[in-house]
Amino acid sequence: MNRQFSVYLDLVRFIAAVLVYLYHSNQRFLIETILPASNYGHSSVMVFFVLSGFVIAFVTATKENTLATYSASRMARVFSVTVPAILLTVLLDSLGRRLYPEIYAGYPYDQFLPRIAGSLSMLNEFWFVSITSFSNVPYWSICYEWWYYVTFAIVCFFPLRVGIPAGLIAALILGPKLLLLAPIWWLGVLLYRWRRLHDIPVGWASAVLLASVIGIVLFHAISVGDAATTWLKGVLGEELHRSLTFSKFFVGDYLLGALVFANFVGARSVLSRYGSFLLRIQKPVRFLANYTFTLYLLHQPLFLFWGAVVKGDPTGPWYWLVVTGLMFGSVVVVGHFTENRRKSLRDFFLGLFHKYVPPRIHSAVARLG
Repeated sequence: MNRQFSVYLDLVRFIAAVLVYLYHSNQRFLIETILPASNYGHSSVMVFFVLSGFVIAFVTATKENTLATYSASRMARVFSVTVPAILLTVLLDSLGRRLYPEIYAGYPYDQFLPRIAGSLSMLNEFWFVSITSFSNVPYWSICYEWWYYVTFAIVCFFPLRVGIPAGLIAALILGPKLLLLAPIWWLGVLLYRWRRLHDIPVGWASAVLLASVIGIVLFHAISVGDAATTWLKGVLGEELHRSLTFSKFFVGDYLLGALVFANFVGARSVLSRYGSFLLRIQKPVRFLANYTFTLYLLHQPLFLFWGAVVKGDPTGPWYWLVVTGLMFGSVVVVGHFTENRRKSLRDFFLGLFHKYVPPRIHSAVARLG
């Protein structure tokens, strides 16, 4: 992967996390004016899915090419942030509810054991179960991604005669919600592994890149996702449609996923030739990208908490701006102890894997080349 495209992906990752924040913080108790680009929230999660599949395909082809290194790295990446996020969400919600209970009216604050257990085990969205992690609504997507990591490992690290049927069985066990959005995640894997897409002529790549940007803007401008969701609700019925929770948008998400896929295909080729300007902003982009996971997983409980602490005037922009500044500052502090410490956690998990997993398991697992 060329450096320019790597910086581009980091920039896209951070922008997507900010768009999700705009979507969730677009609340009238914070600001009366509707925030710009605040309708890109769910779509940005689809960007994360395609990007996640691409990154997993890349790292398993280059450095995490054994089951041990892959498992340790994925566990460190996920649990270094999710465990602190779960604990902080409970703490922040508890404090915030005492200061400004009205803004927490739409978020659950009961059934502590099921909610914490579901969040820790990544089973919040198992089959038709949907367990919200207190005020941390965005937590749902990491539960999807975690099981995509697992099924990817089953398919790709074991012999195909075992891995493919085992992966399909695992997907069926996890239920229809995760299965419906899995193709979008696997588009990212295809993006990396389809070698012919790496060398398309720059003219074609430019056209694909431009078309994808126009397509993404039009998708939101004319509410394609809403129209697709309304159509699907008529086909499935309101009850079944509602039970799909975050997967009920899958028809529109497929189109959006294809547009994101096309954007990455075009950007990779164009930037390899004309993307040297991105190298000038590499350091600040990398810095921001290092906190993206923490920003995504903690922004909602943080802005609710700081909103409860500040309790300002929503008629102007200052209340939202102050809360946003406090939220981002908190993300940097928390991220210093979460994302930036995952290497030591990876080494810990790797040591456990080599110590407790029988050698015959290692020998039975295929090595990725």
